[in-house]
Amino acid sequence: MAAKDPRRVDDLDTLKAFGHPLRMKLYRALYISRTATASQLAEQVDEAVSLVSYHLRKLADHGLIEEAPQQGQDGRERWWRTASEGLTFRDEDFRDAPEKVATHAAIGRMSFEQRGELYRAYLDSQMAWAPQWRSAAFSSEFLGPFTPEELAVLSKEMHELIKRHTDAARDAQDVGDTEGRENVALHIYGFPFRQQ
Repeated sequence: MAAKDPRRVDDLDTLKAFGHPLRMKLYRALYISRTATASQLAEQVDEAVSLVSYHLRKLADHGLIEEAPQQGQDGRERWWRTASEGLTFRDEDFRDAPEKVATHAAIGRMSFEQRGELYRAYLDSQMAWAPQWRSAAFSSEFLGPFTPEELAVLSKEMHELIKRHTDAARDAQDVGDTEGRENVALHIYGFPFRQQ
C-alpha cells in the first residue's frame, strides 16, 4: 500500500531517475489516476506503450512507484501506483556538491516548466469550461517581508490545509461522489527575491 506521507527524495540517483520529462509526466498522471496500466498511461501522455513501460520500470527501480493490486480481468497487464503520497525535494539534501546542485536546479526548472504547460493549457481552453469552474479557478500573487522561519511556518500550514481538503475530496470520490469532480492543479511557490 502506498505510504500516506510524501517521500523525501534525498539521493542523487533517485533525483536523476525522476528527472526525465516523460517520467515526471508519468508520475503526475499516475498520481492523479491513483492506479493505471502502462497502456492507460501511454494514452494519456501520447507515447508508445513500450517506452512508457520502460520509464515506469525505472521509476519502480527507485521506489517511486510500485505494483498495485490487480484491477482488471487481464492478468497479463501490470497495474501501477505511486509508492507514496507525493514527493519532496529539499535544497539541503543537494547542496554539498556541484553536480547535486546542478541536478536539483535542473529538475526544479523542468518541474516549473511542466506546471506552466498545465496552466497555459487551462488559459488556452478556459472558455470551454463551465462558468462555475472559471469562477472557482484562481491565480494569485502575494508579496510579503518574511523571515526564513516565518516562510517555513507558512509553507507547513498551507501544505496541511491543502492535504486536508485533498484527502476529503478523495474520500468523497472513493464513496462514489463523482458528480462535477475534476482534477485540479494547485501550484504554490514561496521564494525570496530582491527588486532589481
